[in-house]
Formats: sequence, structure tokens, C-alpha cells
Amino acid sequence: MKSLKDFWSKLKGVRHIEIYIAVLLGIVVCVCYFAFFVDKGKNDTNLQNTTQEYSSSEEYVDYLENKLCNVLSKISGVGEVSAIITLESGFSYEYAMDTETTTGSNGNSTTLDTTIIIDNEPVIVKEIYPVIKGVVIVAKGSENFSIKMDILEAVTTILEIDESDITILS
Repeated sequence: MKSLKDFWSKLKGVRHIEIYIAVLLGIVVCVCYFAFFVDKGKNDTNLQNTTQEYSSSEEYVDYLENKLCNVLSKISGVGEVSAIITLESGFSYEYAMDTETTTGSNGNSTTLDTTIIIDNEPVIVKEIYPVIKGVVIVAKGSENFSIKMDILEAVTTILEIDESDITILS
């Protein structure tokens, strides 16, 4: 007990102890922030990057169908679920272009657009995902009107498509 009182009296004797305590608390807060919050953000972006790269339209459709079936099967009253998604077209790309305008001696100007190519590959500026044309859902439990409406609402929300493009069967 005496050693605790000695320690406390020495602590009171330190000049500007408030500043030292504030700095120490600031360091603890920074360490906690970087240990708990920054790592989680990195993991989320890595997960997003891996799910956004598809080698073909079929791979993209398979991913969407699996994800959709997984979510729909968790709806109360829904049993086994199968989904088929059709696309209007495949992926499309917007390429980096170099525009060159030349003016001739007669005053006419011509513009020449060329695609920028690096390492024998065109430089992609934007990848445009395929547009979903329609969805067919086969789900146990969808004969119940309320469950069918829940499925319809989930599909329109997840895929951001119109209800008229969705067919739900039991």
C-alpha cells in the first residue's frame, strides 16, 4: 500500500502530466483504430475486386444465378430454388482513344480516332456489364402468393430489373 502511495505522489510531481496522458491516450486510440477498422476495409475491397472480374458472360451469369439462389433460399417458406438468367449481350468495353486532327492546305480538317494499344492489347477505360434480359425462378413454396411476392421483390431489388422480366414457378 505504501508503494502505491509513493508512486501516486511521484506521478503528481511530474510536470504537465495531463499532456503525457493525452498523448498516451491518442496513441492507444490510433492503435485501436488501425488494428480493428483499417484491416476490415482492406478485406472488403479485396473481396469486391475478386468478385468483379469474370472471364466470360457465362461465368458472370453462373455467379449471379448462384448468388440469387442462395439469397432466395433463405426467405421464410422457400425451399429449393433454381434460377436461369438470360442476357441481352455479353460484356462490352470502352477503349482509350487517341484523337488526332489534321488541317489540310485547303482548310478542311480531318479527325482520326485510333485505339491506344499497349503490349498488343487495347487499353480498356470502362467495362460495361451485360444487361439482364429475363429471369426464371423455380422455387418450392412459391405457390403461396405471399412467398411468391417476396421472391419477386427480392429478385427485382437484387438484379435491378423490371417485374415483367421475371417469371416465378413452383
